[in-house]
Amino acid sequence: MKQFAAVALAALLASCAPTFTAAAPGRVVNAATGQEGTVTFAAGSLRPSLPTAGPDNVTLSIGGQTYTGRVTVLDGTVAGAPAPLTLSVAVGGTAGTGGSTFGWGARLGPAPQPQGTLRAGSLIARTAGPAPRTLACTLTVDDAGRGFGECRDEAGVRYVMQF
Repeated sequence: MKQFAAVALAALLASCAPTFTAAAPGRVVNAATGQEGTVTFAAGSLRPSLPTAGPDNVTLSIGGQTYTGRVTVLDGTVAGAPAPLTLSVAVGGTAGTGGSTFGWGARLGPAPQPQGTLRAGSLIARTAGPAPRTLACTLTVDDAGRGFGECRDEAGVRYVMQF
């Protein structure tokens, strides 16, 4: 009976444990040719305040080349323009056998802001070999690790990425 209880407890604990799966690869596209590739970030690498030194945490594959490098996400929000003022006007009424009512209202105030936080980041990657190629990228990342970015290689070719 003790053995059954131990197995049942282990199964219960295992069902409550979080599952760790690899992040799905994002896309990278050469803006000049339209050639597509993949970008894969190591787990946790899109969180802010990781040290800038350390092992590579991103791999990009495009055009037969594999780039490896390091992504860094800044702690803070992407600065934007101040929220514009909006004017909201509402008019309504009802009519029925007991009479009718009419109402209206107006509000002037800042526009609603999204609740998510966007963070800026950068990525520098290179190929291996005697004549390495490089990519320098800027990124915008949300709290869930989704985002987009733009890169330039050493020849000035533009790449766009979505992850």
